[in-house]
Amino acid sequence: MPFRQKLKAVTFPLTVLSWLLLLLSTLSNTNGRAAEWLGGPWPEWVTLTAQAAFAAGAFVFQRGRPDPLHGNDFVGLLRRLLLGPGMLATVCVGLHLLERLVQAKLPTDDQTFYACIYTINLALFVTLLAYTNYSWRSLVLFRASPLIQRQWVWFEVLLGFTLLFRLLDWVPPHPLDYVIVGGLGIFGVYLSGNQQWVAYLNRRQKWEAVLLQIAIMLAMAVFVAYFLRIRNDLKLVAPAPQHAFLLLNAFFATFYAFMGLMVTVFNLPTAGVFEQKREEILSMQRLTQLIQKGQNEEEVYAMLFDSAVQTMDADAAWLTLEEDNDVTTVQRYRVSQEQVNEVQRLLQEYKLHQIEYLNNDLASSSGFRELNLPYNSLIVMPLRSAKRRYGALYMLKGHRYGFDRENLSILQTFASQTVLSIENLQLVHISLENQRVQEELKIASAVQDSLIPKDLPIDSWFDISSYAASAKEVGGDFYDFLHLPGRQLAILIGDVSGKGVTAAFHVAQMKGIFHALMQENHLARSEREKFPVPSRFMTQANTALARCLERSAFVTASLYIIDYENAGFVFARAGHCHTLYYHSIKEEVSYFQTAGLGLGIIRNDSYEKHIKNQFYDYNPGDVMVIYTDGIVEARNAEQEEYGEQRLHDMLEQTFSMEADEIKEHILNDLAQFSAGQPMHDDQTLLVVKFKSAQPDTLN
Repeated sequence: MPFRQKLKAVTFPLTVLSWLLLLLSTLSNTNGRAAEWLGGPWPEWVTLTAQAAFAAGAFVFQRGRPDPLHGNDFVGLLRRLLLGPGMLATVCVGLHLLERLVQAKLPTDDQTFYACIYTINLALFVTLLAYTNYSWRSLVLFRASPLIQRQWVWFEVLLGFTLLFRLLDWVPPHPLDYVIVGGLGIFGVYLSGNQQWVAYLNRRQKWEAVLLQIAIMLAMAVFVAYFLRIRNDLKLVAPAPQHAFLLLNAFFATFYAFMGLMVTVFNLPTAGVFEQKREEILSMQRLTQLIQKGQNEEEVYAMLFDSAVQTMDADAAWLTLEEDNDVTTVQRYRVSQEQVNEVQRLLQEYKLHQIEYLNNDLASSSGFRELNLPYNSLIVMPLRSAKRRYGALYMLKGHRYGFDRENLSILQTFASQTVLSIENLQLVHISLENQRVQEELKIASAVQDSLIPKDLPIDSWFDISSYAASAKEVGGDFYDFLHLPGRQLAILIGDVSGKGVTAAFHVAQMKGIFHALMQENHLARSEREKFPVPSRFMTQANTALARCLERSAFVTASLYIIDYENAGFVFARAGHCHTLYYHSIKEEVSYFQTAGLGLGIIRNDSYEKHIKNQFYDYNPGDVMVIYTDGIVEARNAEQEEYGEQRLHDMLEQTFSMEADEIKEHILNDLAQFSAGQPMHDDQTLLVVKFKSAQPDTLN
């Protein structure tokens, strides 16, 4: 049998017997037949001892009963509390009126009936005090810290001794008596300020709680009025210390009930509750940051356990992990392995070991009651993902209703973050096993970034604006610039077939070939032969690539050599996209339709026949748009391509703008066209605009 039930079973008969002894002792001091039957007046100490035993028994009996607070039903507790005092106060008034009615018909010196009514009302009042005291205790200790719980025990002990000494007619010398009573009053005020339950009420419940507390105080006032009224009654046969004891009880009960009412009205503990919630949020943030720093699974689990215990203020906890249906306890806090095994066995027996579980009253649960655990609240939070179960976190608190749904929600967040971090660590472990590929991607990305020119050519003859974006981590598009002697600029743009690491390395090869072949030949017989023309460059590049390109790979490219002094340029197209051009004199936009075969398709000397140079004289205000196929092949939601015609139309609308503006308008139109669609291919765009005022025409 649990200790509370044993305490109730022993205390109840002793309390009843002590009240019967009190009644007989009181009757022995009356004028009437009862006194004669009882052998005359009994010693006063018998009455006081019986009174002390009855009061102590009533309070101990109430303490042994189950906690009157059920979950967060604070208003329900107050309703039940009002029902008890209200009913007892009604009985008290009824008995008092009955006593007056009967005494009117009895001899004036007969005190028997009067003493019976007085002793019954005394019993009702003490019962009321005990019930309200422990109901108030449940409210004060709701979500209270261990320190407050210990202080409450001291308050009960000090108050009990104070009342007991008053019952024994021992009064400390003045002014020490006021110091003791005042100190207990201040202690009670301090404890009353910790009623955090008030902060959990909504506006309607707060007003209802205020009205209920006022009604409870009125019920107490009935008893106070009764004992004050009969204090000077000539028929009163109770000893003076007994009556003083009841009035002092009434004072403390009314005073602390009033303080509880003030707490409800002014909502004193609300700030403390919000502070606690803030700490829970901060703990959750700290856990998230710590878990993200975890280097291995053991560290992550340790961080989860420590943060959860601290945030939930758990009295005991443990963490289990599962591997191949084998459950292992990896962390324990203030709990023995035997208790862990008993709880897990019971949960498994009731099939509760794989779900979220919250029990705030273990003493009332038949299975847990048999375990005799020193805890009353349990919460179980499984650690699981959609694919597997990792383990579970168990937390215990000593007092009932130690956890609520908000605690459950916080633990759910902790568990989700932990599982996510564990799975991320596992993914990292898997990716580390394929470290070679990861390193290749890293190198390729760095290589590709280095190949993109950071500084565009700046000159008085033209403006250049560029844009490049890769569809994946690394791509195959490239472009580069090279200044040549004699006021010439070489522009190379191209696209390597394929994607990824291999394409990135071929891009690097093309850049190396470009810079190697476009060096000055000091053995050349004429100025024109010092640098290869575009067709010659393509032939030499094809020969160089033939030794390193895979058989299925190829490269498309276009090379432009702009000669400022002669206001012209020469270019060759090796299978690349056609050049879009605006002619300022003709005021028309068109594509250069030139032949050309991609590099690496034919890998012998016959390639030279498939590549041709094209010469063109530019005019001030002309615009040249060079791009890769990722621009014109971009698709919309209907899988339609952007196309050369739309690019042509955009240049017709923007040729009068600066190079940067032309580029931005084209890209904005492209973005609107392909909105919501992924990039299927790398995109590169160069806009070259020859200035309207060329240097040789300036005054």
